[in-house]
Amino acid sequence: MIYPIVVYGDPVLRKRAADIEKGSDVKQLVLDMFETMRSASGIGLAAPQIGMSIRLFVVDGSPLEEPEVSGFRKVFINAKIVERDGKPIVMEEGCLSIPGVRDDVQRPDSITVNYYDEHWKEYTETYEGMKARIIQHEYDHIEGVLFTDHLTAFKKRIIKNKLVNISRGKVSADYRLKIPVKR
Repeated sequence: MIYPIVVYGDPVLRKRAADIEKGSDVKQLVLDMFETMRSASGIGLAAPQIGMSIRLFVVDGSPLEEPEVSGFRKVFINAKIVERDGKPIVMEEGCLSIPGVRDDVQRPDSITVNYYDEHWKEYTETYEGMKARIIQHEYDHIEGVLFTDHLTAFKKRIIKNKLVNISRGKVSADYRLKIPVKR
């Protein structure tokens, strides 16, 4: 099943997601998230981006066609970054929930993360480079943080109107979107 992507302005994107009860059956949801991510040409997707405030995200670096992330396809459940290390690297990022907006974001080059996979096997692993960047971006989503939060005040002012338009539904993308309902 392909879910619509929740866009900027929906409160679910700003909420710290809840842990998933260990042993819960998430296999179908994981498959659906990979399918949704692939259909939107993404390299990562967090559950809040499909309207579910749970600590689950999937990554697949294959579309980047870079040797470093070739075959990098993983599921992260109840992830917790336990260490951020390495020199800060600046790189352009975008987000399926913020179509048409891209900007430079500084992130540490290395992280250590504790997580479960979809079979509830626990891991503590260190990732570097592009893998670390993808994980940090998706991890931010389960913490209620968007990549635009890492921008300077000046850059935030520059993109403010774009973000307002997205939250009002004045946005288009090559994938299904879920526009927040204003009350």
